Amino acid sequence: MRLATYNVQWFDYLFDDRGRLLEDDGRGGREGVTRGEQAAALGRVFRALDADAVLVVEAPDARHRSRDGALALAGFARRFDLRAREVLLGFPSHSQQEIALLYDPDALEAGHDPQDDGPPRFDGTFRVDLDDDGQPEPVTWSKPPLEAALRTRAGTSLRLIGVHAKSKAPHGARTEAQARRIAIENRRKQLAQCVWLRARVDRHLAAGDPLVVLGDFNDGPGLDEFEKLFGRSGIEIVLGENGEPRLHDPHAAQALSGPLVAAPATARFRVPPDGRWLSALLDYVMVSPDLRTRGARWRIWHPFDDPACWKDEPLRDALLHASDHFPVTLDLDI
Repeated sequence: MRLATYNVQWFDYLFDDRGRLLEDDGRGGREGVTRGEQAAALGRVFRALDADAVLVVEAPDARHRSRDGALALAGFARRFDLRAREVLLGFPSHSQQEIALLYDPDALEAGHDPQDDGPPRFDGTFRVDLDDDGQPEPVTWSKPPLEAALRTRAGTSLRLIGVHAKSKAPHGARTEAQARRIAIENRRKQLAQCVWLRARVDRHLAAGDPLVVLGDFNDGPGLDEFEKLFGRSGIEIVLGENGEPRLHDPHAAQALSGPLVAAPATARFRVPPDGRWLSALLDYVMVSPDLRTRGARWRIWHPFDDPACWKDEPLRDALLHASDHFPVTLDLDI
């Protein structure tokens, strides 16, 4: 069984209001890449992944202008003859970027299953003290995580939580002081979301549920100077701290092993003011201890770091054209 997470940069830009794929010379969400070029690149990447289920982060809009993200994704799957052709959506996003599971119905069953007991569901409100003033503040998700129940053809049941956590980028800042203030506020909210997510993780681990937590966390160990201010990264919170039952992701473990260790990367994008390329570890596939023993094998499909991706020139180019993130896959014997 292969599970994947893939943040597709502004996937929504590739579809019209009727969910039809736009394979033309129009401008999409990728700088210097037409909609047709991005669509073709994505088709090649998804076919190469050949995953039983892909968590699509920044999936097509399913809320605004009466757009139907499930219809759009299903049409994309038909266009490129993908095994993963059924679409599962959870709570709607408050942006134009959804979280969707594209899966093969011949390999597994999947259903949206946000259970009500325990910590609040992700469409609700969580209260946590963000600024250490003794007063818990309300926290919400603009892109509520997708909680799904899966059952494989072999009869294995497991839980899946798909995540797109708060970006820490200081969008809208006009001065350095504003940028720092907004970045700190965003970092607080991102950490609060991870505390909430960990509370839901604890609920499943206590129940003995095999669990996969995957997606774009917009965070990683040692990623920015604000981690020193807050003392930890959101990834460390979700993985488990201070004797809590731990989730495992080998790429996160590598990054956490020390500041001088070369960390893997799952994203590559330009940063101001000079537009130089920045590589970062933002995307993860974390598993509960029981699943780790089921032959778990991870892979980042990085066009420069993965030898097979580098050797396959058409796939290498497709990965660079398709998105500013690269897929992460997990193979399990389930």
